[in-house]
Amino acid sequence: MSKPTPAMADGQRPLDARIVPGGSLEILSQIEVNRLRDTSQGGLHETLRRCALAVLNVGSNTDDSRAILEAHRDFDIEIIQQDRGIKLDLRNAPANAFVDGRIVRGIQEHLFAVLRDIVYVSNEIEDSPVFPLQTSAGITDAVFHILRNARVLRAQSLPDLVVCWGGHSITREEYDYAKETGHQMGLRGLNVCTGCGPGAMKGPMKGASVGHAKQRITNGRYLGISEPGIIAAEPPNPMVNELVIMPDIEKRLEAFVRAGHGIIVFPGGVGTIEELLYLLGILMHPDNADIPFPVVLTGNADSQDYFRRVDQFITGILGEQAREHYRIIVNDTVAVARAMKQGLEDVRRFRRARSDAWYFNWLLHIDHELQMPFEPTHEAMTQLALHADQPPHQLAANLRRAFSGIVAGNVKDHGIRAVEKHGPFEIHGEQRIMQALDELLHSFAAEHRMKLPGTEYVPCYCIVK
Repeated sequence: MSKPTPAMADGQRPLDARIVPGGSLEILSQIEVNRLRDTSQGGLHETLRRCALAVLNVGSNTDDSRAILEAHRDFDIEIIQQDRGIKLDLRNAPANAFVDGRIVRGIQEHLFAVLRDIVYVSNEIEDSPVFPLQTSAGITDAVFHILRNARVLRAQSLPDLVVCWGGHSITREEYDYAKETGHQMGLRGLNVCTGCGPGAMKGPMKGASVGHAKQRITNGRYLGISEPGIIAAEPPNPMVNELVIMPDIEKRLEAFVRAGHGIIVFPGGVGTIEELLYLLGILMHPDNADIPFPVVLTGNADSQDYFRRVDQFITGILGEQAREHYRIIVNDTVAVARAMKQGLEDVRRFRRARSDAWYFNWLLHIDHELQMPFEPTHEAMTQLALHADQPPHQLAANLRRAFSGIVAGNVKDHGIRAVEKHGPFEIHGEQRIMQALDELLHSFAAEHRMKLPGTEYVPCYCIVK
């Protein structure tokens, strides 16, 4: 429960509150508390503060993580350790996280999910000989253990978890279509996993909840997977009933494809294309040729041109064979849900025949270069290998890094600051690829897919042709 304060009177001013665990983590050791209080560069306090602020800032109308942090410079969070367990002291917290002075229950649960994952990664994953994070197997094992610790891996559940990707900055019509797609999936007993933010990440969850209610499914899953660098720009939406914070974007992406059984891609911007290129970098690898993994690109009637451009970009750079790994279905939510339901049946039969787990895609091969964290510095962005003289799955991986850098420059605090200090990221590569990239990015900016509507977009990148 949270403690009412006089500041709640106008409903807008920041609040102070003390809250108790929401079911994810109730006790901490003294060493853990000290690390969470540590404000030095190696401490965990700033990571906890940023993630907690994002959770409390649900419903915000900005995707600029730096702006959010600066608007709430006075916000702080402190661990209070008592014999009966821990509590969190919130100071100058966003008022919209409270109702009549009490914190919203879902936000309370998300706060302690953040605490759970930060503590677990710090204690059990980072610098641990058990998880050699310089190896592919070590990274996959770490992803598995983080998800298992968060209790999102269900051993007895048949393949039914559909990952939905798409933009946070979308039109109302695109949102409604994503919601209706989720509704049709919910009617068929499918569960939803997204990046946990607004827009195309919220719509499928909201629609699925209605479909589940109609089918009297009371344990519907709305799993949100985020990471500290992006969570402030995409705070968990209210539909999320399971939240996991992965250490970085690469482990977040691997968590999607390891825990999910199929993927639906709605219209989006550079983050959505980053995710799609990551996926194609996996599915186009020869070792994964026989592994079923249903992928559907879909949107409302007005998205026809959007997907035409995306399809031309992908096939023009990665080759026509890339199209074998996805279907495009426009303006037909029932067809999308049916295609995904059938695709998950194929996944079930395949995994049963090979005695693979329902809950974690162990057989999927992911190249080490897709797993290693990419730090989008100006030097790293200029040195990306963006040329056709490499296998398509490797080119997809390198293109993914280019889009990851643009995402950082658009919405992540460290990326925004780097661009302000050193100027736009320069992206070099083969002329044909640079031309296609420039045209796609220009169309995204024109359609307000780079930033939320009403925000002037200043490119954080420069395509060097």
